[in-house]
Amino acid sequence: MSEIRRNIITRDWVIMATERAKRPHEFGSFKKVRESLPLYKDNCPFCVGNEHLSTKDIIRIEGKDSWKVRIIPNKYPALSPEGNRERHTSGLQQTISGIGVHDVVIESPNHNAILAFLSIEDIAEIIRAYKQRYAQIRQDRRMEAIVIFKNYGESAGSSLEHTHSQIAATPVVPPQFRDRVEEAIRYFDDHGDCIFCRTIIDEIALSSRIILENGSFVAFIPFAALTPFHIWVFPRIHKSSFEDISEEEIQDLASILKKILLKIYYGLGDPDYNYTIRSSPTADRETRYFHWYVSIIPKMSKQAGFEMGTGMYINSSIPEESAEYLRSIVIPE
Repeated sequence: MSEIRRNIITRDWVIMATERAKRPHEFGSFKKVRESLPLYKDNCPFCVGNEHLSTKDIIRIEGKDSWKVRIIPNKYPALSPEGNRERHTSGLQQTISGIGVHDVVIESPNHNAILAFLSIEDIAEIIRAYKQRYAQIRQDRRMEAIVIFKNYGESAGSSLEHTHSQIAATPVVPPQFRDRVEEAIRYFDDHGDCIFCRTIIDEIALSSRIILENGSFVAFIPFAALTPFHIWVFPRIHKSSFEDISEEEIQDLASILKKILLKIYYGLGDPDYNYTIRSSPTADRETRYFHWYVSIIPKMSKQAGFEMGTGMYINSSIPEESAEYLRSIVIPE
């Protein structure tokens, strides 16, 4: 019989479809196609030497032979940094000016780079660039929320091959931000504790859903993972804002992120994926109830009519088995 689990952090109900659940190894049927990409493409605006094809640098981290990371404005932004934040209401219709930030983080000068195969220090440089840009954006009082995300592969929403991620900021707090904060507040009011900190304690004690740990982070598959191999990476130290990540945590996040992505690459056959750094709204930098974290979602399934009609998810994998499988994946030297 299937089991319906509740994700206490998101309050989503998730159907664990045990009757049709796949064994973890059955998900790894994707082809590794990105290994055949060239080092350089003359029409790629993100390749080293083609900087004139892209917008002007906001942040540029230099290396020995060329730059290592660039952050640039998105050439086709969803939101514009120019203008005032203005609300308008007409009857039941509400609008707000479409101001905001939409940046691209070019993660490597090489066209064929894959984030999982970059060095720990190169990934740390990307995280440092995230932190620097996050701090800059937070100074803009028009911005209420900042999200850092990566779309890896076409089915995850990426339209360019060259490895990159994005940073966006909005003049409103999106409902998903608000919902998570409200649930965290509710738990804190009821129990006097951070629900994220309590989750870390419980997951470590149980251990069956943990994939990796290091000095600063715990990576695990949630009890009620919304989709197959949905992974959360929680900082051990309570901090509400990603901006407050320390240098030691940057190194540890780079290390655990690389290992997780390599386990996904080898264990699941290089699937497309999204990752998101979830942080508190900009006005709530320090709270006792919210805890920033990273969410990694391999694209192993598709939402269909049931999900759209109910808002519930059907997960065709068992979190404990999926975590055990990923733990077993040996990363080649």
